[in-house]
Amino acid sequence: MIKRFLSLPAFGLVAAMALPAAAQDANTVVATVNGTEITVGHMIVARATLPAQFQELPDEVLFNGILEQLVHQTLLSQAYDGELPARAKLSIDNETRSLTAGEELEKLFQRTITPEAVQTAYDARFQDAEPSREYNASHILVETEEAAQAVKEEIEGGADFAATARDKSTGPSGPNGGQLGWFGTGAMVPSFEAAVIALEPGQVSEPVQTQFGWHVIILNETRIQERPSLESLRQELEAEVREAALEEYVSELEAGATIDQSGADAIDPAMLKDLTLVE
Repeated sequence: MIKRFLSLPAFGLVAAMALPAAAQDANTVVATVNGTEITVGHMIVARATLPAQFQELPDEVLFNGILEQLVHQTLLSQAYDGELPARAKLSIDNETRSLTAGEELEKLFQRTITPEAVQTAYDARFQDAEPSREYNASHILVETEEAAQAVKEEIEGGADFAATARDKSTGPSGPNGGQLGWFGTGAMVPSFEAAVIALEPGQVSEPVQTQFGWHVIILNETRIQERPSLESLRQELEAEVREAALEEYVSELEAGATIDQSGADAIDPAMLKDLTLVE
């Protein structure tokens, strides 16, 4: 019915059945089709399952479109006089299983994803973490060791580092005076990082080779990286708590259940592509 919904008019025959704005009860009947009721609740659930692009439509367009869709679905379902094929029954089984499991998960997460649990996850992540240092450095990149040594001698002779970088560096940071900004360990290639860590603020390195060429580096300053706030990590920590709670709960359920999957051993996995088996 989604294709049908794409072409639904903003107003139509069903528009006259729209509820007044004051109606808030999910059990309120908005239409009957041969005695079968369609309620506000049915419409709310239908709207929630629409693709995002449809949910952005104006409320009155969605109201009329969803109601017309549900009326048509009800008419078609009433017109069907055969027995549901196996695929439809199996789909209902899967949908019921999925929805019921989802409700149980919702209850689980309401119990476990608490402010206290998130705080505990935050504390556990940083309780053994050593304060890490960040570095602010600039560099001049040239092609050869000889050129790098000449640059170093210029700097030691009093040349301005940033001006020399703008004049001679072949790296993308050259126009910015060779400035690399702040970075932590692991952000740079090992030989470059080792040279930076060995420097004192204001000190210029010996020529350092990487796969990009030869570098002359100056360490501008260092700082201790602050621990990120709990709020900045909240979503990540909640996901961590959620995953741990789910894993623990499923393990408990498995431990208390009788599960026999031996029937799967004889099944060819390719059978799952054969829809004729459920016709």
